[in-house]
Amino acid sequence: MKDVQLDYENVNVGDFYIVGIATKTTNQNGQSAKDIGELWGRFYDENVLPMIEERESDDIYSIYTDYESDFRGTYTCILGVRVNVIVSIPEGFVGRKIEGGKFMKVVARGLMPGAVFSAWSQIWQNDELLGRKYETDFEVYSDKATYGDDAEVDIYLSVK
Repeated sequence: MKDVQLDYENVNVGDFYIVGIATKTTNQNGQSAKDIGELWGRFYDENVLPMIEERESDDIYSIYTDYESDFRGTYTCILGVRVNVIVSIPEGFVGRKIEGGKFMKVVARGLMPGAVFSAWSQIWQNDELLGRKYETDFEVYSDKATYGDDAEVDIYLSVK
């Protein structure tokens, strides 16, 4: 896996709400690639986006939360969109309030999804230096995520 150049920036993020579909997974033995890949497939196959009311935008959020420990333990991945308020949660979906706070914003650039996988690999290698809290991390897939070799995805890591 080729390393990509990453930009890091400390930012404060306010509380927000997310509605989407979820799976519990682990990074062990490549399980997360399989589980999260299937979640993305389900997101598009079931046309999830229009089923979510009160969307702030059509940017897709991939939330990582409910960490058992660190990147080696189990966690929950929620694939959905940010909403103004949770009005209703369709059957089989989840809704969560995401607590804001201090985050390290990492911009992954390049062809997707490889650039995101490479970014996470580099993040895990520098885990202690980054001071991760393992509360809630997330990726934001805006229209910039579709720019081919020039695509960008913002990754937010909860930090101490």
